[in-house]
Amino acid sequence: MDRKWWTLIAVSVATFMLLLDITVVNVALPSIRKDLNASFTDLQWVLDAYALTLAALVLTAGSLADRLGRRRIFSWGLVIFSLASLLCALSPNPTFLNIARAVQGVGGAAMFAVSLALVAQEFPAGRERGVAMGWYGATIGVAVALGPLVGGALTDGLGWESIFYLNVPIGVVTLIVTFTRLRESRDPHATRVDWAGVAAFSASLFLLVLALVRGNDEGWTSTLILSLLSASAALMAVFVWIELRVPEPMLPMRLFRRHAFTGVQLAAFGVSSSLFALFLYLTLYMQNYLGLTPFGTGLRYLPVTAVSFLASPIAGLLLSRVPARVMLGAGLAAIGLGLYLMGGVAPGDEWTTLLPGFVIAGAGVGLINPVIADVAVSVVPKQQSGMAAGINDTFRQVGISVGIAVWGAIFVARGAREVRELAAGTPAAGGGHPHELVEAASSGNLDMVLAAFPPRSRQAVATAARDGFLAGFNEVLYYGSLVCFAAAVLAVWLVREHQIER
Repeated sequence: MDRKWWTLIAVSVATFMLLLDITVVNVALPSIRKDLNASFTDLQWVLDAYALTLAALVLTAGSLADRLGRRRIFSWGLVIFSLASLLCALSPNPTFLNIARAVQGVGGAAMFAVSLALVAQEFPAGRERGVAMGWYGATIGVAVALGPLVGGALTDGLGWESIFYLNVPIGVVTLIVTFTRLRESRDPHATRVDWAGVAAFSASLFLLVLALVRGNDEGWTSTLILSLLSASAALMAVFVWIELRVPEPMLPMRLFRRHAFTGVQLAAFGVSSSLFALFLYLTLYMQNYLGLTPFGTGLRYLPVTAVSFLASPIAGLLLSRVPARVMLGAGLAAIGLGLYLMGGVAPGDEWTTLLPGFVIAGAGVGLINPVIADVAVSVVPKQQSGMAAGINDTFRQVGISVGIAVWGAIFVARGAREVRELAAGTPAAGGGHPHELVEAASSGNLDMVLAAFPPRSRQAVATAARDGFLAGFNEVLYYGSLVCFAAAVLAVWLVREHQIER
């Protein structure tokens, strides 16, 4: 078999493992909460700790790959990710798990940063690369499709730890293929790493997410939250200043003069900050509100993921025939419509209320994944493909990490407001009880919190908490749909075919 197909296989398997880990963890979160006695904030950090380090380091990993060798960095990523997965499985408490997840993100950054570059160097631009990107997109679809099922089956049968053990043998096999079949490549003109940019960007992103996660508890006008937001903005300004002045920036600002480059980054951010970030809240709804098992939740995700899997190869074939902006705009609009249809859930509804939205959003994801992957590396010179892939993955992961934090803040604030209105005149409406009740309903810990209220009022308080959950849940779905519609408009406006190598 030709080397290019071995490259596609290795990259696809690694991507499968990375994405499987995200979707698997989503389904396992309620079980992790129960076993490790985790809070709602802990559950947010299980996802954000991974996404934050991945987003913060993927650009650096791309730069290192261009300098030290893409195969080498990819291999180190596999090693770090596999070892961190083992640590996740052995976690005795939420803090240990979140630290291990952060280390996982380091390995994930190295793998993500060069995946598309490895494919792009083996498949020439045009129809052949379009087919390869179609299969790459299908891999994403399979990971998303199988993730909830595999995660549900493993969590129900062997415990949540097994979802992390699964990565170890997959990582070892992929590492063997990487060393024996893949070709080394690098940018001969690359010389140095932008460490100052790395430090400023990472610190800014961390402070932003920390402020968003802690905002409801500390108060949005508190000194702590305002200081965190101000420091984050200042560090981001420093980062831009650095990138405009260093000889070899990790994020060359000149690339954003190319409208197609900017458009595809906004498309990646749009889908990641909306649908992918909202998978956390969809899972909490199905497991902690409807009472489904992890495997039952995985089964309910099949429509969105199966449609995505079927649409990706078709999108890959259309890449050389249909303008990229048309596919991006249509796909993002479909995801926005799907999220809108998922909203409006009422207390007596079943999971089937989400079904039309699942199908339409799944088709949108399948349509845009291959397009984003192809355009991301086709709007820059081939020598910079590692950097371009890293930038695109950064926008994806920043979207997920910031999205989870933003939706969490809106979700709890809206839910608490609903609880305060419904429970007016009772102890549940005072102090921090509304926030506490919404978080308890979200994390499956409501019975424990209700024990602190008088027995006669518990049923009314429980109803208010569950209604507050739905109020917050519906609101973040509607806002998520607006993000996608906005990204669709920007993609159609900015992406131009003549700027894409075909």
